[in-house]
Amino acid sequence: MDEVSIAADLAREMFWVALKIGAPVVLVGLGVGIAVSLVQSFTQIQEASVSVVPKILAVGITLIVLLPWAMYVLVDYTREVMGGMGDWLP
Repeated sequence: MDEVSIAADLAREMFWVALKIGAPVVLVGLGVGIAVSLVQSFTQIQEASVSVVPKILAVGITLIVLLPWAMYVLVDYTREVMGGMGDWLP
């Protein structure tokens, strides 16, 4: 394999790992944001802190719950990269 294809494979895998780790957190924030927005529109409460605090709490709880899984994914990716270094070097 040439250097360009190795770099492309590493970059693709890196972006895939980032997407796998980041997507659940972003989706939870999006869902809570939409729910709070609907509640605000129904009740006509337009306070800024009402929309921010639930999102911060939901994202924080999601990060705490998903931390072991995220660490497993990152360690697995690191092992894959470090284990393949011998194959990439000339």
